[in-house]
Amino acid sequence: MLAHTLTGPDDAPVLVLGNALGTTTSLWRDFALPFRLLRFDHRGHGDSEPVPGPCTIEDLAADVVELLDHLGLRQVYYCGVSLGGMVGMWLAAHTDRISRLALVCTTAWVPDKGRLESRLALLRAGGMPAVVDSVVARWFTPGCSAGVVERFRDGLLGVDLSSYVSCLEAVRDMDLRADLVKIDVPTVVIAAAQDHATPTELVRRIADELVDSELYVVGEAAHLAVVEAPRTISVILDDHFGD
Repeated sequence: MLAHTLTGPDDAPVLVLGNALGTTTSLWRDFALPFRLLRFDHRGHGDSEPVPGPCTIEDLAADVVELLDHLGLRQVYYCGVSLGGMVGMWLAAHTDRISRLALVCTTAWVPDKGRLESRLALLRAGGMPAVVDSVVARWFTPGCSAGVVERFRDGLLGVDLSSYVSCLEAVRDMDLRADLVKIDVPTVVIAAAQDHATPTELVRRIADELVDSELYVVGEAAHLAVVEAPRTISVILDDHFGD
């Protein structure tokens, strides 16, 4: 069972918040939304136990379904960043558990698999210290505060190595493009203008394929836009899920 917290008014809609690869529930520390917030850690991240062996996006989505079943939640709102967004797309395409969806700085497939292969090679040779600085550098703009960068750097170093590798391989092998037309729930898609991990054109392709979507581009943020632009994204999410 994934480690999780469920906070907020008992009578409010449940909004599930899915994290980016290498991050934990602290990703959402600066968010105050008028919903019942379900935060969880992916396997081997934060307080969630590692799961031995390889995994797929479908496996990570199954972890979330298991959590929803455990909590007795039939249908929820879902917002996911990067890997969390990939999980959200799979859930919305293959289950009826998601009634509204938000996708932040994510992609339906990875065109440049060579970049991920290089990271995997470094991880296998030198562990997380071999990649931590290059990964974190892609998460934030140069103007992001040193304290924030250091907090997320420390968090990445604390992720179980084998779980991180398995999740990164799942991202490398994922292709959700054919699933996009199956997603018929209202969806907001958010890109960040300075995101070099999932550039705006990749995020835009998701919005273009969805039946019911709106696209927003946040200016002063990189891959972890929910950290650098929490107020802007909170307004977008509140408007989308509060309809």
